[in-house]
Amino acid sequence: MLHRSISDVKGVGEKLQSQLNDLGLFTVEDLLFYFPHRYDSYEVKPLTELTHNEKATIEGEVASEPVLSFYGRKKSRLTFTLQVDHFAVKAVMFNRAFAKKQLNQGDTVTVTGKWDQQRLQITVSQFKKGESKSQEPIQPVYTLKEGVNLHTLRKVIKTALEEFGGEVPEILPEDLALAYKLPGRTQALHQMHYPETRVMLKHAKRRFIYEEFLIFQLKMQLLRKHNRESTKGHIQEYNNNELTSFVQSLPFELTSAQKRSLAEILKDMKSPHRMNRLLQGDVGSGKTAVAAIALYASITAGYQGALMVPTEILAEQHYHSLAEMFEGRANVALLTGSIKGKRRREVLEAVEQKEIDILVGTHALIQDEVVFQSLGFVIVDEQHRFGVQQRRGLRDKGLSPDVLFMTATPIPRTLAITAFGDMDVSVIDEMPAGRKPVDTYWVKGEMTNRVLSFIQKEIDQGHQAYVICPLIEESDQLDIQNAIELYNQLSAVFEPKVSVGLMHGRLPNEEKEEVMQQFSANDLNILVSTTVVEVGVNVPNATVMVIYDAQRFGLSQLHQLRGRVGRGADQSYCILLGDPQGDVGKERMRIMTETNDGFELSEQDLKLRGPGDFFGKKQSGLPDFKVGDMVHDYRALETARKDAAEMIMENTLEEDERYKTLREYVYRDKHLLGNVLD
Repeated sequence: MLHRSISDVKGVGEKLQSQLNDLGLFTVEDLLFYFPHRYDSYEVKPLTELTHNEKATIEGEVASEPVLSFYGRKKSRLTFTLQVDHFAVKAVMFNRAFAKKQLNQGDTVTVTGKWDQQRLQITVSQFKKGESKSQEPIQPVYTLKEGVNLHTLRKVIKTALEEFGGEVPEILPEDLALAYKLPGRTQALHQMHYPETRVMLKHAKRRFIYEEFLIFQLKMQLLRKHNRESTKGHIQEYNNNELTSFVQSLPFELTSAQKRSLAEILKDMKSPHRMNRLLQGDVGSGKTAVAAIALYASITAGYQGALMVPTEILAEQHYHSLAEMFEGRANVALLTGSIKGKRRREVLEAVEQKEIDILVGTHALIQDEVVFQSLGFVIVDEQHRFGVQQRRGLRDKGLSPDVLFMTATPIPRTLAITAFGDMDVSVIDEMPAGRKPVDTYWVKGEMTNRVLSFIQKEIDQGHQAYVICPLIEESDQLDIQNAIELYNQLSAVFEPKVSVGLMHGRLPNEEKEEVMQQFSANDLNILVSTTVVEVGVNVPNATVMVIYDAQRFGLSQLHQLRGRVGRGADQSYCILLGDPQGDVGKERMRIMTETNDGFELSEQDLKLRGPGDFFGKKQSGLPDFKVGDMVHDYRALETARKDAAEMIMENTLEEDERYKTLREYVYRDKHLLGNVLD
């Protein structure tokens, strides 16, 4: 019944139907579950309970004759004083000249608008004469498009609730609803649209947050089960003696966290199921070493390996470090977009002939022309930078290769396990011995000259410095213009004694490579760059990272940039230059100076910015939840994950009759997982 057309709702004619279709509403069910994005409540509160800059409703007596003034073309401003308890509040109304005749000294009036705590002033958006009713209803506010107004949409939804609300099926089994004290689905639906009280609204939201998280988690668990059962992986019988010899040849001792993660990966490789694992660890925690050992294990088992990274610079760096690591043990080749012509043909042929053991590259690796003879192990670095389809493209090239995703963005474990519900997660949460924490300072813009003197001092001691130019959101062009201006300024200050280089995303790859090689070889003392250096590049001699306008960056990005220094034996420094205006910016600077722990930072970043940072929402395949928020409601998300895992493991979703309606919803609502189940 709920799948019937929206035109079956009383009062919806052809024109309104078309307008509602533009909002993505086609069926009665779409309409019933089109939840408000906020609620307006005109509850009168005492001045002491109002929040600065928030919407508020107050009631008082007009204590002065309203004064009307005009400015600009047809623009007016009406001001009067409102006596509220013992306070005189200034009320301002724009472009409401007619109100002058309606408001008289001595009138009682209720006004709603933006509250300014400092000035004791309210900018009025709505007013009505007389006292407010003691129980003003909480009004739903929906997202609208041109054509449908709020009043019409409220009316249509109310009609749909009255006509069809009783047909909404209950999909949660009774035991779950009771365990979490959740209201029934029909009751919760009514409260979402027309809440009787704030408390009832809160419980209705709680109900739908859990419901949509549970459906999402059940899909993830089913996907995980399907992947494990349908894709028989290779049992990789690697040569333990050769692997031990390789590990012993490395110039460093593995940390216990590296050993633990490696053991988990090797166990997956020996199992008959295809590996689908996320390896996460902080900048410099040694993920690449673990990945290299796993690659080598696969080679000793007779397979080829692939490493896919997001940028050419990073691909080249990984290629050089792996070639050095595997010298005499394995053949490593590089394939990026800028390798063309004869050289490209040679690499492709060698891969197909299995003369290449490990192929390193950018997303060039997933093009059809790349043919592996026996691809057994795939590593995708900085996996959140690739779309789901790109990741799958590489995975599907081989005969069910084991796949390891790596990220240096330390996603809080709860969120990682929950968001990547179809993956196993390994965490390297320990730094190699002897690695000194980077000293981090926040300084205001007026101290720039002192910062430049500090850079000079470090260069005099034979060290190098990165200088990151301000980030202009959404504008690659402005980023580059900024970088060039900063490069010119610093060249004027430091040259000719000190050499300054420039790096940005629009430079041809050959030039980027050349600049990085000059910096690596210490032919350049200072590298001015946009955030293209954020991922990867390893220059142990660089001890200073200066970030201009640091308040423009998120914590995770600042931490990634800071991770470019502190890679050698010398003490390193990160200087955040910035004059943040808001509290969030100041808090970000404070947190950066207090901790080097990426996991702690990512928890804070989630609170300040939300999960979009980690998952690149457009690409991640994660759904846009209607009510739930993965960060704010992560406890509910974790509970739903635990419940979903139990249902799948114990087969209750499939076999228990009480779960029949929930099962139907899980299998039909494919859109909830975006493109993951395509």
